[in-house]
Amino acid sequence: MQQQLILYLACAWTLCAGSGDWCYQSQFSCDHQCNAPENWDHASRNCAGRSQSPVNIVTRKTMKDDRLTPLKFENYQHIFRGLIKNNGHSVQVGVSHPSTISGGGLSTTYKAVQFHLHWGNNGGPGSEHTIDGEQYPMELHIVHMKSQYSDLGTALRDKEGVAVLGFFYEMSNSPNRKYESLINALRNIKPTNGNTTLSPIALAELIPPEQNLTSYYRYKGSLTTPDCSESVVWTVFENPIPLSMDQLKAFSELRFQNGKPLVKNFRPLQPLNGRTVFRSGGAAVMISSALLVVALAVGLEVSQPN
Repeated sequence: MQQQLILYLACAWTLCAGSGDWCYQSQFSCDHQCNAPENWDHASRNCAGRSQSPVNIVTRKTMKDDRLTPLKFENYQHIFRGLIKNNGHSVQVGVSHPSTISGGGLSTTYKAVQFHLHWGNNGGPGSEHTIDGEQYPMELHIVHMKSQYSDLGTALRDKEGVAVLGFFYEMSNSPNRKYESLINALRNIKPTNGNTTLSPIALAELIPPEQNLTSYYRYKGSLTTPDCSESVVWTVFENPIPLSMDQLKAFSELRFQNGKPLVKNFRPLQPLNGRTVFRSGGAAVMISSALLVVALAVGLEVSQPN
């Protein structure tokens, strides 16, 4: 980290004031001078806002909201062949068929637009959101917009125009077969702007079963890339998705536009600035269960004779 800072400071002296492109810290170099995360507000003023994402979710400070019932997923089982692309910042897949989410405290129905991922380096820490300071290897974002809008740009002008579902990944001893088509496609999109048609897949295959999606957190935030519009209703799920180490490492074989490995493409954590993170009833049960286990353990220890 110190070496990266020294490199950044050394290059900053020659950074062109008019440079408007943005990048991750792992992409910045003297050969590719760009606005790293701490300077994203140079690329877009929104990035200096007070309701930015991602955030660290401190579970003991979350507030239970009884309105956060299980979400209703429509057409998530629908099989489609989307275009998968290395856009220079992430892997992104467009969703062209009408898959929607509603309920769960959302004000209306939202339709899926695209999904993309954020990861570390060869399976290392890489999620954008963290739970009690824990950073997972990777995070999936399924981006939705209100159904009445026809394009994302219009939706982002609405303070609640976009709803993003966030899912964490964890390392598994065995590969996740449901991810084979996605992982296999990565070898065809290694360079920036590389794209190919994804083998038939359904959104439901990429996420945990619906019955395991009752535990989640909700807060108002922003896009995690410029222009950082503060128009996002975030839903971050507790239950992680398993991937093998080889599957996680496959993402690190992609390349940024400057040819460097596309790794650590996550934005640093942003301050809550007084915002409240709410939790669903399912998340509350899990927290209560954890406390119950601790209480029982303490009780047993106290009851043991000297």
